[in-house]
Amino acid sequence: MRTLSARAETWPLREAFTIARDSRLDVDVVVATISEADVRGRGECRPYARYGESVESVLAAIDSARGPIAEGISRDELLELLPRGAARNAVDCALWDLEAKHAGQRAWALAGIAAPQPVATAYTLSLDQPQAMGRAAATHRSRPLLKIKLGPEGSIERVRAVRAGAPEARLIIDANEAWTIAELARCLPEFAALGVEMIEQPLPAGEDAALAAVDRLVPIGADESCHHAGDVERLRELYDVLNIKLDKTGGLTAAFALRTAALAAGRSIMIGSMLATSLAMAPATLLTAQARYVDLDGPLLLAADRQPGLRYADGCVYPPEAALWG
Repeated sequence: MRTLSARAETWPLREAFTIARDSRLDVDVVVATISEADVRGRGECRPYARYGESVESVLAAIDSARGPIAEGISRDELLELLPRGAARNAVDCALWDLEAKHAGQRAWALAGIAAPQPVATAYTLSLDQPQAMGRAAATHRSRPLLKIKLGPEGSIERVRAVRAGAPEARLIIDANEAWTIAELARCLPEFAALGVEMIEQPLPAGEDAALAAVDRLVPIGADESCHHAGDVERLRELYDVLNIKLDKTGGLTAAFALRTAALAAGRSIMIGSMLATSLAMAPATLLTAQARYVDLDGPLLLAADRQPGLRYADGCVYPPEAALWG
């Protein structure tokens, strides 16, 4: 019989991490473990207040699945049992891990895809004063892709400082819903001139219909607006890039469906993540083969990561070892 358990963990960050809506010194995650005989499968999620989640609510949602998991429900049945979000992600990824261990195969073989390869990942620069962001960019100027966190004001000055600090790096921007349509229109020509490749979620999710009239001097990506495969058609005329995160889709199973729908609609995809450990990043590496952007840098921002964790080298993230996941 399968047993399901969950626990909360807190992981300190290397330094304060700030985005438009909050700042933090550590991150809370929840780890789900499914045990069967002597085999254990694990999955990690990040409860996110933006989506009405807390550690307590996620633990309660996982606890509600104990009975069905003991009865042996499948990953497809889990999609009907729990709603999209962090709790379902942790349980779904734990099921993938458990099934891979039982089969003696890697998770990507179970998914019927080729083994993931090392891919370049973005490295995120926390929101700060322009001079500080410029110094941070200079420190990480050798990385191939920098992601710049921005707030409601001072965006042009911050991006100019980052570009000066890292003149050769590719740049993408994440406003975390902090802008108005007027601010976006003001920034677009400047960002195009600075070589910015993509602007992620400039407007609040409920106000993104205004993007239909925007001249795309820089491609625009959806994060908070994009959660599941059913969103793709609605977003077709609004966004050029769709950011797939397991904590939003509610697991790897649903993330595969979103990726298929996005690519079929001709949208570029980004594989992102919440701030968490390598256990949370590992399943997302199975989605990276056709991604225009990969943003799986969470472990690089922690004071310490799991052991074993994912390997990061030369700006790339490598697929997980079996001892970590899958």
